[in-house]
Amino acid sequence: MIKFYGYARCSTSKKAEKWLKDHDVDYDFQDLVEQPPAKEDLVNWMTQHTDRGLRYFFNTSGQHYREQKLKDKLPAMTIDEAAELMSHDGKLIKRPLVVDGDKLTCGFKEDIYTQTWL
Repeated sequence: MIKFYGYARCSTSKKAEKWLKDHDVDYDFQDLVEQPPAKEDLVNWMTQHTDRGLRYFFNTSGQHYREQKLKDKLPAMTIDEAAELMSHDGKLIKRPLVVDGDKLTCGFKEDIYTQTWL
Protein backbone atom coordinates (compact mmCIF):
# COMPACT_ATOMS: atom_id res chain seq x y z
CA MET A 1 0.00 0.00 0.00
CA ILE A 2 1.27 3.45 -0.93
CA LYS A 3 2.01 5.72 2.04
CA PHE A 4 1.18 9.38 1.37
CA TYR A 5 2.76 11.88 3.75
CA GLY A 6 0.97 15.16 3.14
CA TYR A 7 -0.26 18.27 4.83
CA ALA A 8 -3.94 19.20 4.70
CA ARG A 9 -3.21 22.92 4.30
CA CYS A 10 -0.74 22.40 1.44
CA SER A 11 -2.04 23.04 -2.07
CA THR A 12 0.58 20.72 -3.60
CA SER A 13 -0.51 17.89 -1.31
CA LYS A 14 -4.13 18.53 -2.32
CA LYS A 15 -3.25 18.42 -6.03
CA ALA A 16 -1.31 15.18 -5.59
CA GLU A 17 -4.15 13.58 -3.60
CA LYS A 18 -6.66 14.59 -6.24
CA TRP A 19 -4.44 13.07 -8.94
CA LEU A 20 -4.18 9.77 -7.03
CA LYS A 21 -7.95 9.66 -6.50
CA ASP A 22 -8.66 10.55 -10.15
CA HIS A 23 -6.42 7.65 -11.20
CA ASP A 24 -7.90 5.19 -8.67
CA VAL A 25 -4.61 4.78 -6.82
CA ASP A 26 -5.13 3.55 -3.25
CA TYR A 27 -3.01 5.14 -0.56
CA ASP A 28 -2.78 5.57 3.19
CA PHE A 29 -2.63 9.24 4.28
CA GLN A 30 -0.46 10.43 7.16
CA ASP A 31 -0.23 14.06 8.21
CA LEU A 32 3.40 14.98 7.77
CA VAL A 33 3.26 17.83 10.29
CA GLU A 34 1.33 16.05 13.06
CA GLN A 35 3.19 12.77 12.64
CA PRO A 36 6.43 13.03 10.62
CA PRO A 37 8.02 9.82 9.33
CA ALA A 38 10.34 8.00 11.71
CA LYS A 39 14.04 8.81 11.52
CA GLU A 40 14.84 5.20 10.56
CA ASP A 41 12.45 5.37 7.61
CA LEU A 42 13.92 8.67 6.44
CA VAL A 43 17.46 7.28 6.69
CA ASN A 44 16.43 4.24 4.64
CA TRP A 45 14.73 6.34 1.94
CA MET A 46 17.59 8.84 1.68
CA THR A 47 20.12 6.01 1.55
CA GLN A 48 18.12 4.12 -1.06
CA HIS A 49 17.78 7.26 -3.20
CA THR A 50 21.19 8.91 -2.70
CA ASP A 51 21.27 9.68 -6.43
CA ARG A 52 18.66 12.39 -5.78
CA GLY A 53 20.70 14.14 -3.09
CA LEU A 54 19.51 15.37 0.29
CA ARG A 55 18.12 18.60 -1.15
CA TYR A 56 15.44 16.56 -2.98
CA PHE A 57 13.84 15.64 0.37
CA PHE A 58 13.81 19.14 1.86
CA ASN A 59 11.07 21.75 1.52
CA THR A 60 13.61 24.34 0.40
CA SER A 61 10.98 27.05 -0.02
CA GLY A 62 9.58 26.53 3.48
CA GLN A 63 9.82 28.97 6.34
CA HIS A 64 11.37 26.43 8.74
CA TYR A 65 14.09 25.62 6.17
CA ARG A 66 14.95 29.30 5.79
CA GLU A 67 14.80 30.07 9.53
CA GLN A 68 17.34 27.33 10.26
CA LYS A 69 19.59 28.51 7.39
CA LEU A 70 19.70 24.95 6.08
CA LYS A 71 20.76 26.09 2.61
CA ASP A 72 24.19 26.82 4.06
CA LYS A 73 24.29 23.67 6.22
CA LEU A 74 22.98 21.19 3.65
CA PRO A 75 26.22 20.60 1.70
CA ALA A 76 28.00 19.31 4.83
CA MET A 77 24.99 17.51 6.30
CA THR A 78 24.91 13.72 6.66
CA ILE A 79 21.87 11.55 5.94
CA ASP A 80 21.59 10.85 9.65
CA GLU A 81 21.58 14.56 10.53
CA ALA A 82 19.00 15.34 7.84
CA ALA A 83 16.75 12.49 8.97
CA GLU A 84 17.01 13.62 12.59
CA LEU A 85 15.85 17.15 11.68
CA MET A 86 13.01 15.96 9.45
CA SER A 87 11.73 13.36 11.90
CA HIS A 88 11.16 16.15 14.44
CA ASP A 89 9.83 18.80 12.04
CA GLY A 90 7.65 17.54 9.19
CA LYS A 91 7.51 21.00 7.65
CA LEU A 92 11.13 20.52 6.60
CA ILE A 93 10.09 17.67 4.28
CA LYS A 94 9.16 18.42 0.69
CA ARG A 95 5.54 17.48 0.35
CA PRO A 96 3.91 15.33 -0.43
CA LEU A 97 6.31 12.48 0.26
CA VAL A 98 4.90 9.32 -1.30
CA VAL A 99 6.48 5.92 -0.72
CA ASP A 100 5.80 2.32 -1.70
CA GLY A 101 8.61 -0.17 -1.34
CA ASP A 102 11.44 0.95 -3.65
CA LYS A 103 9.42 3.79 -5.20
CA LEU A 104 9.49 7.29 -3.74
CA THR A 105 8.51 10.78 -4.87
CA CYS A 106 8.73 14.17 -3.18
CA GLY A 107 6.60 17.02 -4.42
CA PHE A 108 4.06 16.69 -7.21
CA LYS A 109 4.71 16.64 -10.92
CA GLU A 110 2.05 14.94 -13.00
CA ASP A 111 4.50 13.28 -15.42
CA ILE A 112 6.54 11.83 -12.54
CA TYR A 113 3.38 10.56 -10.83
CA THR A 114 2.23 8.94 -14.08
CA GLN A 115 5.61 7.26 -14.50
CA THR A 116 5.91 6.18 -10.85
CA TRP A 117 2.42 5.49 -9.52
CA LEU A 118 0.49 4.07 -12.50
